Amino acid sequence: MGPAALRLANLHESLTKVGLTVRDLGDIEVKGPETQEVGDESARYLGVVAKACREICDTVELTVRAGQLPLVIGGDHSIAIGTISGVATALRDPSDSSAPDFGVLWFDAHADINTPQTSPTGNIHGMPVSVLLGKGPEELTSIGYDGQKLRPSRLVQIGLRDLDHEEKLRLRESEIHTYTMSDIDRRGMATVVMEAIAIATKDVDFLHVSFDIDVLDPSVAPGTGTAKKGGLTYREAHLALEMVAETGLLRSFELVEVNPVLDRENMTAQVAVGLIASAMGKRIL
Repeated sequence: MGPAALRLANLHESLTKVGLTVRDLGDIEVKGPETQEVGDESARYLGVVAKACREICDTVELTVRAGQLPLVIGGDHSIAIGTISGVATALRDPSDSSAPDFGVLWFDAHADINTPQTSPTGNIHGMPVSVLLGKGPEELTSIGYDGQKLRPSRLVQIGLRDLDHEEKLRLRESEIHTYTMSDIDRRGMATVVMEAIAIATKDVDFLHVSFDIDVLDPSVAPGTGTAKKGGLTYREAHLALEMVAETGLLRSFELVEVNPVLDRENMTAQVAVGLIASAMGKRIL
């Protein structure tokens, strides 16, 4: 229902007003969980997630190869496995076994770096970063091609404020760059985003943004499943994405975790549409 809510909030019209030519490819079919088997409780609905992510991967790969910018809307953050695998597949040099070199800004209250072995819930939307780094169920790590899709040193997470104990350990041991809400409070959004962009895009010209709406404070975006107080303000989020647009390096974008069942008068979807427009170049003046 997340994509439908964004369309009802005039996503197409908002992007057209920015000056973009928009083609809506429709939805990837995802069967309702109430009709499907949960499967292994440590990786719930693995078959459903894997199928959806394979289709997203194929669509994103073709879009990137065509020189167009894929905008993926969801839905829970497990779809990032498909989106980023599609980008990586399009950019990959088959003669090079390492992950392709492109930057990722990951705006999220959560690190999403659990595995089936560490996750307290078994929900795959808490695992996409691990999967994209090559760790997790083979059904997911093999999407696009087998193995790692991201270079951890190119991944910058912004807005973290709700981390599991195991995630804290994994982040400290990794090369992932992280900015918590405490960092933003102390240093300011503009400084943090400027540094994050510099890290993600140094010597590369392809930037992907994965934006989880729960990075915002629930007072701004209540319609999400894992809301946590103390998030970004409305203007902090817009500033961050305006700065992304100014780089001229944004090549793919996804926005996730809009849940209209938990929303008030489609408020969160409307905020999400405005944020996407900012990332695509909309300006106040």
